[in-house]
Amino acid sequence: MKMILKLTIFSLMVTLFAASYPVNTNASSISAASAVLIEQNSGRILYEKDAHTKRRIASITKIMTAIIAIESGKMDKYVKVSENATHAEGSSVYLKPGEKIKLEDLVYGLMLRSGNDTAVAIAEYLGGSVDGFAYLMNQKAREIGMLNSHFSNPHGLDDHEDHYSTAYDMAILMRYAMQNKTFQKISGTKVHRAPNPTENWDRVWKNKNRLLSKYKYCTGGKTGYTKLAKRTLVTTATNGDMNLIAVTLNDPNDWDDHISMYETGFNHYDMAEVLSKGKITIEKPKYYHDQLYVKSSITFPATSKEMKQFTVKYKLNKPEKNWDRSKKHEKIVGKAVVYLDGRAVKETPIYFENIPRKKQGFLDHVKDIFFSFIGVNPHG
Repeated sequence: MKMILKLTIFSLMVTLFAASYPVNTNASSISAASAVLIEQNSGRILYEKDAHTKRRIASITKIMTAIIAIESGKMDKYVKVSENATHAEGSSVYLKPGEKIKLEDLVYGLMLRSGNDTAVAIAEYLGGSVDGFAYLMNQKAREIGMLNSHFSNPHGLDDHEDHYSTAYDMAILMRYAMQNKTFQKISGTKVHRAPNPTENWDRVWKNKNRLLSKYKYCTGGKTGYTKLAKRTLVTTATNGDMNLIAVTLNDPNDWDDHISMYETGFNHYDMAEVLSKGKITIEKPKYYHDQLYVKSSITFPATSKEMKQFTVKYKLNKPEKNWDRSKKHEKIVGKAVVYLDGRAVKETPIYFENIPRKKQGFLDHVKDIFFSFIGVNPHG
């Protein structure tokens, strides 16, 4: 892993053809019915197996529940637990009716222990009801590009026929969630202590994601299981400057399969910095000369054979005739597009900043003539 400046703005760096050029890994070695491995910063698919088939997803549903809760801005608020929440089937952190617990602690219980009671409590607090929260989940899914997903509950239990997603869509969701530092922290936490208002001891929750201790590069994730969905798993891993996301659906050997996919990604790809952050040089049109720059570098995972196949094209708008050149201003005037072997894979805005030149006085002209005579550039 080398040559990378980590990206921090999800919306500016758009993946155009994320599925191009995956390594030809032997699909028969992965036990999952559906699987996908993507690089987090670019969204490029490094490996896939039936990644776009709709399937039940079980408790990895809770990644969506968690990110909606985190983005609500109410993590420090207290939630009163309803009787209905405490009766949720399956895995539980054993909330009590009427107790008040921080939304933040509910999210920890949701992600670490997969508490279905915490999922219902979160849904009722933020959505007014489970159905109301499901509406928010589907709204968020559309916003971030999950085109083959539908959510009917906040926990993933098999109580609806129209609760499903795909391995690829769940990778999109995890990629989005991992842009949030609070989500990153919770997802990668091994143990969390939460107050227990009716007892004299704290609740202690250990993360069910065994990959956090089983694989040294693992940074987080979410487990899932129901009788119909079977084992589902979403995890993240970082090695050097490469951040990967793995998803498996209906996989009896998910821990080993995730490690296998990660090792394939880390061993076959490096992060190439194709375009550096800062000033770019374009000769024409002269109006833009020496005043163009990009705010984000473009990096992309590539095999050793692909490193020399990158090209960059600058697509600029025509200058506006009514710009006041006497005032400093910044505008987006085009975009830089990165191509890999002739196919567009990433882009970033190009900015123009007009910096008015200071009017020169008589002494300034004398200085310029003097420095020109002795062969020195006074402006560097």
